[in-house]
Order: sequence, then structure tokens, then C-alpha cells
Amino acid sequence: MAAEIIAAHESDPEKVAERCLDTIPAQKPHFYMKHMPHHMIDGFPTVWAKECVNIHLIRHPARVIASYGVKRSDITDDDIGFRQQAELFDQIGGIVIDSAEIRQDPENMLKKLCAAIDLPFDPAMLSWSAGPRADDGIWAAHWYNAVHKSTGFAGAEGDLPILTGRDVNLLENALPYYEKMAAHKI
Repeated sequence: MAAEIIAAHESDPEKVAERCLDTIPAQKPHFYMKHMPHHMIDGFPTVWAKECVNIHLIRHPARVIASYGVKRSDITDDDIGFRQQAELFDQIGGIVIDSAEIRQDPENMLKKLCAAIDLPFDPAMLSWSAGPRADDGIWAAHWYNAVHKSTGFAGAEGDLPILTGRDVNLLENALPYYEKMAAHKI
């Protein structure tokens, strides 16, 4: 989908960075932006992000590799972004939260996150309507099937998946970056 995505969105890094600090849509008091560290290629400006509240969502690399492998057979370290996320954290700092802890106790973890960023907790944060969102992006058809079916947080995850072959090397490479980030989680 690379060609489709690039055609549908701004690809000049300076313009993208400028838009990230532009007016908040609909004059809302808070604005959420999702950024994927592995999409921030060398030279992508990150100075603008220092003016934002940065929250780094982490997930155990074994789960990321197993999940990503369902959608794509040829995975590299750069595809899963653990190194890039740790480097970005070193540059801009922020708050770290682990997806496993959110899935285990969504209300408590969202309350902790809201307290950390001085945002009032609202129980409405725990559920949502099924279906796509207008701002999902063109990639939603490929990546967001499960999200579009959901209406709330899934329960706690089970045991870590068993990885084999090339995936073991990916895990070994990603694990130190994950552990570095996990040491900072709320």
C-alpha cells in the first residue's frame, strides 16, 4: 500500500512536522496524534514533538512480532520499530505505558495515565462504538480489522507467543530496547 499511502498524504517531513503543531481540529482542548517511530525515517524532524505531551505505548516484542507476522511475512528490525522508539524516547522523553498492563486493568491504567498527563479521567474512555473512524487513514483497511470490530479493551493477554526461526533473532534484537523503555513505565 506504500504508493497509495504516499499519494493520499503529505510526504514532505517539514510540512508534516508543521501540521503537527498547527491548530487543533475543531478547537478541542486536547488532540491525540498517533505516530509510529519506524515511520520517522532518518532526517524526519522531531524537535516539534518536544512541545507535546509524549506517551510511548510499548508492547512486548514477542507479541509485536507474532502479530505483525500475520499481516506480513518478511519482517525486519526496522519494521517493528523498537530501536527507533527507544531513540525517539531518548530525544524527546515522555511517559511510557505498557499495553499488557492496559489490557489487564484498563480503568486503573487509564486513570494512572490521565493523572500523569493532567487530564481528567472519563469512564467513557473505556468503550467506543464499533466501526471505522473518519481519521483512520488509508491503511485502516489492512491493519484495523480487529479494532473496527471492538467496542472496548480486550481482556488480559495470555502467555507470550513461542517464536521460531528468524523471529527469534528479531526478538533478541528488540528485547533490549523494550526493556529499556519498560524501565520507565508508569
